[in-house]
Amino acid sequence: MVHDIIIIGAGIVGCSLARELSRYKASLLVVEKENDVSTGTSKANSGICHAGFDAKEGTKKAKFNVEGNRLIKELAKELDFPVKENGALVLGFDEESLPKLQELYQRGIKNGVPNLKILKKEEILSLEPTINPDVKYALYAPTSAIVSPYEMTIAYAENAAKNGVNFLFEKEVTKIDHIADHFVLYFADGSQVEGKVLVNCAGIYADKIHSFITNKEAPYHIVPRKGEYVLLDKTYGDLTKHTLFQTPTKMGKGILVTPTTHNNILVGPNAHDLEDKEDLNTTIEGLDEVWKKALLTIPTLPKRGIITQFAGLRAHALETDDFIVGFDQDVIGLYEIAAIESPGLTSAPAIAVHAAKEIASYLKLEDNKNFDPTRKDIPHIAHLSNEEREKLIEENPLYGHVICRCEVVSEGEIVEAIHRFPGAKDLDGIKRRTRSGMGRCQMGFCTPKVMEILSRELHKDITDITKKGHDSYLAEKR
Repeated sequence: MVHDIIIIGAGIVGCSLARELSRYKASLLVVEKENDVSTGTSKANSGICHAGFDAKEGTKKAKFNVEGNRLIKELAKELDFPVKENGALVLGFDEESLPKLQELYQRGIKNGVPNLKILKKEEILSLEPTINPDVKYALYAPTSAIVSPYEMTIAYAENAAKNGVNFLFEKEVTKIDHIADHFVLYFADGSQVEGKVLVNCAGIYADKIHSFITNKEAPYHIVPRKGEYVLLDKTYGDLTKHTLFQTPTKMGKGILVTPTTHNNILVGPNAHDLEDKEDLNTTIEGLDEVWKKALLTIPTLPKRGIITQFAGLRAHALETDDFIVGFDQDVIGLYEIAAIESPGLTSAPAIAVHAAKEIASYLKLEDNKNFDPTRKDIPHIAHLSNEEREKLIEENPLYGHVICRCEVVSEGEIVEAIHRFPGAKDLDGIKRRTRSGMGRCQMGFCTPKVMEILSRELHKDITDITKKGHDSYLAEKR
């Protein structure tokens, strides 16, 4: 079978595009080298829905950022994922910061960002009393928001699947042939698939995928830019309501302090370019850098509140400071979506709408009249009233059995997370869908029980259960 469209990569861009393309009548396939969606950059980032004042005017980043900011808030209702419109402050701690903040203000106005303001010290501290009293100025962007990036990706993927998109997991591309009017993808396991249009959404591996097709170096080179983060317990979730940036540098938007959609406090990231596309290690030096710079924003940040640290990789292109979006000029039928670094999460919905229209026009696709834009999340007992919980438990007693006490996650939620499509296959997949293990103990207590549930529901021996696929086994085989 020759598919109409094959998408490589099941991150936020690949899954949002799959969902938008399912509005049309077409055979759609998403291939992913890992065993789940949202396992790369889409799971480990700041979760900020940027207002759009940072991207240079006239760029794809600026266009898709502002439009994506608007779309995300609508999509959160359709696809039932968490978004909070909390606003953002870009802080300046000296007189020299004011011209830069004014530059960002003017850029935001040109980009179409509404309601921007430059604030002075008294106004800033009235909004956020915990901010360093040495603050002098801030750019206030009320349309900035926060989103759960992995829950957003999962929501897109589930709705895409509902509308007929197929997903193939654990399919690492090793070779691609471009034969006449279609592509043949070969996988590490010896299997292959064919498609008329190939969409390269491979994130930090986008340049590698491009080189498979042309048998020469890609016209762009993706450098993994690592950012390290620190996460604080929910106990400290009232330290700030707004997302707090520092005046940006050429390496990024600086160290931020922000609430999350689940009321933690997230601190980071730094930015260091690497050669190793799999290096997700945190470092003592990196985490110290993040923490010390964050203390400039909120001097009372409590180190005792830290519950975990992690790192993510952004796909930075050396040749351009803009997104690469569109049909390749030399390879017929190849659609590139590459170099999607910040504000990539915010921009993804707008990129998906734009790309889907171009691909549908290229293939002359008809509308899918059966397209259903809605998706309902797993019911989370932690967010329900007593009456709602009682009704749910009456319908399914598994919702009355709490597995993760820190986040109040029930067995019913975990079982549903496994049996949805795409569903959870390991501990991290459960964590992203239910928050089991994301609390204070960081899976210290609930791991054995979650493993038992995965073993039972997937009909696997418990020694075959992993943390994140591949060989990340948790129990020793005897």
